Amino acid sequence: MGMLSKITKLSKNKKFGYSPRFYDDKGEGNPYEIEHKFDKYRSTVGRTRGLKGKIGNALEDMRKEGDRDLRKRMIIILVVLVLLFLFIIDFDLSIFIR
Repeated sequence: MGMLSKITKLSKNKKFGYSPRFYDDKGEGNPYEIEHKFDKYRSTVGRTRGLKGKIGNALEDMRKEGDRDLRKRMIIILVVLVLLFLFIIDFDLSIFIR
C-alpha cells in the first residue's frame, strides 16, 4: 500500500479566487446570484419550507380567484382532445345515437 499510494494518490482540487475587474460592490448584492424573472410574483418560491407550508400555499392559491374563463377554456380543450383521440382510434360514435 505504501508504494502504490504514491502512484494512485489523487491530487486535491486547486482553489481560484476570482474578483471581477470592473465591479465595485456598493451593497447591491451578489452579481453572480441567479434569480428568475418572475420569482417575486410566484407564491411557490420563497420563504415557506416543509410540508405544512407547501399545503398552506396550495390552499391559499386555490382560494385566490384567477381567470374567470379558465374553466370554460379547459372544458373546451378537453372535449376537443377527447374527440380527436376517439377519431384517431376510430371509435364508433353511433352507439350513442338511436
